[in-house]
Amino acid sequence: MQLDHATLVAPDCDAFMRFFVDIAGMRVGQRPPFGASGYWLYLDARPAVHLIASGVADLRPAERPSATRIDHLALRIDNEVEWRALLERLDCHGYAYQFAEVPLARELQLFVRLARGVVVEFVTAQF
Repeated sequence: MQLDHATLVAPDCDAFMRFFVDIAGMRVGQRPPFGASGYWLYLDARPAVHLIASGVADLRPAERPSATRIDHLALRIDNEVEWRALLERLDCHGYAYQFAEVPLARELQLFVRLARGVVVEFVTAQF
């Protein structure tokens, strides 16, 4: 079994799309004609992130998000050149981020908060 994709529902789908394309290096790809607008963002040949345009105001009270939620989406970067290029893109586009170390694993995490309740983590081995 493997993770197929993550879906994010957001009122500002375009801003999320720009982050995943401009910062994470994904590309916008083919998406079935669903009723709601959005994007499928690809890593290599696979759609890894699905974005759906919506607003919490559009939801009935019973459908509004609860305290139970997915905390973050994590993307692994396997080499130092890609890691440094990521940092350069984040700085160039003005995204705030924070680092953390994974105890005993010799891995470095970088967290970007895109919106309330939406965090993207990039993780790599320490170089």
